[in-house]
Amino acid sequence: MESQEFNVGEYVDQISLLLDLQLRDEYRDGVVANFERIKAIALLVNEFSIPEEIEVAPIFEL
Repeated sequence: MESQEFNVGEYVDQISLLLDLQLRDEYRDGVVANFERIKAIALLVNEFSIPEEIEVAPIFEL
């Protein structure tokens, strides 16, 4: 499979069309910047490996 770089600006444009959002031009750069931050956080989370012997907790209690 060929690896492609994720283009956040293109993603925002396509999703706004898909969801029929009228994203005004003056807000687009801010939305793209926030999605860049979300992408950076997601990369950190996805790079964290969890050992196979770890089981999912069915109930979380405080």
